[in-house]
Amino acid sequence: MLIERSPLLLQWVTPSLLWRVNTADKEVYLTFDDGPVPEVTPWVLDVLDQYDVKATFFCVGENVAKYPELFQKLQECGHSVGNHTYNHLKLYKTEPGIYRKNIQDAALTNKSSLFRPPHGQINRSMIQWLHAHKFKVVMWDVLPADYDKDRTGQQCFDTVKRKTRPGSIIVFHDSLKAQKNLMEALPLSIEYLLDQGWKFKTLI
Repeated sequence: MLIERSPLLLQWVTPSLLWRVNTADKEVYLTFDDGPVPEVTPWVLDVLDQYDVKATFFCVGENVAKYPELFQKLQECGHSVGNHTYNHLKLYKTEPGIYRKNIQDAALTNKSSLFRPPHGQINRSMIQWLHAHKFKVVMWDVLPADYDKDRTGQQCFDTVKRKTRPGSIIVFHDSLKAQKNLMEALPLSIEYLLDQGWKFKTLI
Protein backbone atom coordinates (compact mmCIF):
# COMPACT_ATOMS: atom_id res chain seq x y z
CA MET A 1 0.00 0.00 0.00
CA LEU A 2 1.40 3.38 -1.01
CA ILE A 3 1.49 5.97 1.79
CA GLU A 4 1.16 9.32 0.02
CA ARG A 5 1.54 11.38 3.18
CA SER A 6 3.78 10.63 6.14
CA PRO A 7 1.65 9.29 9.04
CA LEU A 8 1.03 11.62 11.98
CA LEU A 9 2.12 8.93 14.43
CA LEU A 10 5.49 8.61 12.71
CA GLN A 11 5.94 12.36 12.82
CA TRP A 12 4.93 12.41 16.48
CA VAL A 13 7.51 9.81 17.56
CA THR A 14 10.30 11.56 15.62
CA PRO A 15 9.73 15.26 16.41
CA SER A 16 13.37 16.19 15.78
CA LEU A 17 13.02 15.31 12.08
CA LEU A 18 11.64 17.85 9.64
CA TRP A 19 8.57 16.31 8.02
CA ARG A 20 6.79 19.56 7.21
CA VAL A 21 7.56 23.24 7.70
CA ASN A 22 5.47 24.84 10.45
CA THR A 23 3.53 27.56 8.67
CA ALA A 24 -0.06 28.56 7.97
CA ASP A 25 0.90 30.29 4.73
CA LYS A 26 0.50 28.78 1.26
CA GLU A 27 4.15 27.78 1.07
CA VAL A 28 5.44 24.54 -0.38
CA TYR A 29 8.90 22.98 -0.47
CA LEU A 30 9.76 21.06 -3.63
CA THR A 31 12.58 18.54 -3.23
CA PHE A 32 14.37 16.06 -5.47
CA ASP A 33 16.28 12.92 -4.49
CA ASP A 34 18.97 10.72 -6.06
CA GLY A 35 20.62 13.02 -8.63
CA PRO A 36 22.30 14.74 -10.17
CA VAL A 37 22.33 12.74 -13.40
CA PRO A 38 22.79 14.21 -16.91
CA GLU A 39 19.78 12.40 -18.36
CA VAL A 40 17.24 14.00 -16.01
CA THR A 41 18.59 16.81 -13.82
CA PRO A 42 19.19 19.38 -16.63
CA TRP A 43 15.59 18.90 -17.75
CA VAL A 44 14.40 19.50 -14.18
CA LEU A 45 16.50 22.66 -13.99
CA ASP A 46 14.98 23.91 -17.25
CA VAL A 47 11.45 23.31 -15.96
CA LEU A 48 12.16 25.04 -12.66
CA ASP A 49 13.72 27.97 -14.50
CA GLN A 50 10.73 28.20 -16.84
CA TYR A 51 8.40 28.73 -13.88
CA ASP A 52 10.94 30.65 -11.75
CA VAL A 53 10.72 28.03 -9.01
CA LYS A 54 13.49 27.12 -6.57
CA ALA A 55 13.88 23.67 -5.02
CA THR A 56 16.13 21.56 -2.80
CA PHE A 57 18.12 18.66 -4.26
CA PHE A 58 19.25 15.80 -2.01
CA CYS A 59 22.25 14.53 -3.94
CA VAL A 60 23.95 11.15 -3.94
CA GLY A 61 27.66 11.74 -3.36
CA GLU A 62 28.74 9.33 -6.07
CA ASN A 63 26.72 11.31 -8.62
CA VAL A 64 28.18 14.58 -7.36
CA ALA A 65 31.68 13.15 -7.85
CA LYS A 66 30.81 11.97 -11.37
CA TYR A 67 29.09 15.17 -12.46
CA PRO A 68 30.61 18.07 -10.48
CA GLU A 69 29.67 20.64 -13.14
CA LEU A 70 26.02 19.62 -12.84
CA PHE A 71 26.18 19.84 -9.05
CA GLN A 72 27.70 23.30 -9.35
CA LYS A 73 24.97 24.35 -11.76
CA LEU A 74 22.30 23.36 -9.21
CA GLN A 75 23.72 25.89 -6.81
CA GLU A 76 24.42 28.55 -9.42
CA CYS A 77 20.73 28.38 -10.37
CA GLY A 78 19.81 29.27 -6.79
CA HIS A 79 18.69 25.85 -5.58
CA SER A 80 19.57 24.35 -2.20
CA VAL A 81 21.36 21.00 -1.85
CA GLY A 82 21.43 18.24 0.74
CA ASN A 83 23.31 15.03 1.55
CA HIS A 84 21.70 11.73 0.48
CA THR A 85 24.66 9.46 1.38
CA TYR A 86 27.44 8.58 -1.06
CA ASN A 87 26.01 5.34 -2.47
CA HIS A 88 22.28 5.61 -1.70
CA LEU A 89 22.57 3.02 1.06
CA LYS A 90 19.69 1.39 2.89
CA LEU A 91 20.25 1.91 6.60
CA TYR A 92 18.47 -1.28 7.60
CA LYS A 93 20.78 -3.38 5.41
CA THR A 94 24.04 -1.60 6.26
CA GLU A 95 26.37 -1.85 9.25
CA PRO A 96 26.06 1.44 11.20
CA GLY A 97 29.74 2.32 10.94
CA ILE A 98 29.71 1.86 7.17
CA TYR A 99 26.56 3.96 6.88
CA ARG A 100 28.04 6.78 8.94
CA LYS A 101 31.21 6.79 6.84
CA ASN A 102 29.09 6.87 3.68
CA ILE A 103 27.44 10.06 4.92
CA GLN A 104 30.84 11.55 5.72
CA ASP A 105 32.18 10.56 2.29
CA ALA A 106 29.24 12.35 0.70
CA ALA A 107 29.97 15.39 2.86
CA LEU A 108 33.40 15.67 1.25
CA THR A 109 31.71 16.52 -2.05
CA ASN A 110 28.65 18.27 -0.61
CA LYS A 111 29.07 20.55 2.41
CA SER A 112 25.35 20.86 3.12
CA SER A 113 24.06 20.41 6.66
CA LEU A 114 20.79 18.97 5.30
CA PHE A 115 20.45 15.19 5.21
CA ARG A 116 17.74 12.93 3.90
CA PRO A 117 18.05 9.15 4.44
CA PRO A 118 17.57 7.03 1.30
CA HIS A 119 14.23 5.18 1.33
CA GLY A 120 13.34 7.14 4.47
CA GLN A 121 15.14 4.54 6.60
CA ILE A 122 16.18 6.02 9.96
CA ASN A 123 16.47 4.93 13.58
CA ARG A 124 17.05 6.56 16.94
CA SER A 125 20.80 5.97 17.12
CA MET A 126 21.38 7.34 13.63
CA ILE A 127 19.25 10.39 14.42
CA GLN A 128 21.41 11.03 17.48
CA TRP A 129 24.61 10.65 15.47
CA LEU A 130 23.37 12.98 12.73
CA HIS A 131 22.36 15.65 15.21
CA ALA A 132 25.70 15.32 16.99
CA HIS A 133 27.37 16.00 13.64
CA LYS A 134 25.18 19.07 13.03
CA PHE A 135 22.95 17.58 10.33
CA LYS A 136 19.34 18.63 9.97
CA VAL A 137 17.34 15.53 9.01
CA VAL A 138 14.70 16.26 6.38
CA MET A 139 11.95 13.78 5.57
CA TRP A 140 8.78 14.62 3.59
CA ASP A 141 5.07 15.30 3.84
CA VAL A 142 3.91 14.37 0.31
CA LEU A 143 5.13 11.33 -1.64
CA PRO A 144 3.98 11.22 -5.30
CA ALA A 145 6.04 8.02 -5.80
CA ASP A 146 7.23 8.99 -9.26
CA TYR A 147 9.71 6.08 -9.09
CA ASP A 148 6.88 3.50 -8.97
CA LYS A 149 6.50 1.77 -12.36
CA ASP A 150 2.92 0.83 -11.45
CA ARG A 151 1.90 4.48 -11.22
CA THR A 152 1.37 7.04 -13.96
CA GLY A 153 2.49 10.63 -14.10
CA GLN A 154 -1.14 11.69 -13.78
CA GLN A 155 -1.47 9.68 -10.56
CA CYS A 156 1.67 11.34 -9.21
CA PHE A 157 0.22 14.76 -10.00
CA ASP A 158 -3.10 13.79 -8.41
CA THR A 159 -1.23 12.99 -5.19
CA VAL A 160 0.35 16.44 -5.15
CA LYS A 161 -3.01 18.04 -5.87
CA ARG A 162 -4.82 16.16 -3.09
CA LYS A 163 -2.19 16.09 -0.37
CA THR A 164 -0.37 19.42 -0.50
CA ARG A 165 -1.03 21.65 2.49
CA PRO A 166 0.78 24.67 4.05
CA GLY A 167 4.42 23.79 4.66
CA SER A 168 4.34 20.53 2.70
CA ILE A 169 7.69 19.04 1.71
CA ILE A 170 7.11 17.24 -1.60
CA VAL A 171 9.63 14.66 -2.78
CA PHE A 172 10.24 13.92 -6.46
CA HIS A 173 13.26 12.11 -7.94
CA ASP A 174 15.64 13.36 -10.63
CA SER A 175 16.58 9.80 -11.55
CA LEU A 176 16.28 7.50 -14.54
CA LYS A 177 13.86 5.29 -12.64
CA ALA A 178 11.44 8.18 -12.10
CA GLN A 179 12.04 9.98 -15.40
CA LYS A 180 8.85 9.01 -17.23
CA ASN A 181 6.45 9.90 -14.42
CA LEU A 182 8.46 12.96 -13.41
CA MET A 183 8.34 14.49 -16.89
CA GLU A 184 4.55 14.36 -16.83
CA ALA A 185 3.88 15.13 -13.18
CA LEU A 186 6.35 17.91 -12.44
CA PRO A 187 5.06 20.58 -14.90
CA LEU A 188 1.47 19.72 -14.01
CA SER A 189 2.21 20.03 -10.30
CA ILE A 190 4.05 23.33 -10.59
CA GLU A 191 1.41 24.88 -12.84
CA TYR A 192 -1.42 23.77 -10.56
CA LEU A 193 0.23 25.01 -7.37
CA LEU A 194 1.16 28.36 -8.90
CA ASP A 195 -2.38 28.79 -10.23
CA GLN A 196 -3.70 28.12 -6.73
CA GLY A 197 -1.48 30.81 -5.24
CA TRP A 198 1.21 28.63 -3.66
CA LYS A 199 4.73 29.98 -3.21
CA PHE A 200 7.76 27.72 -3.60
CA LYS A 201 10.61 27.95 -1.09
CA THR A 202 13.87 26.12 -0.51
CA LEU A 203 15.04 24.35 2.62
CA ILE A 204 18.15 25.85 4.17
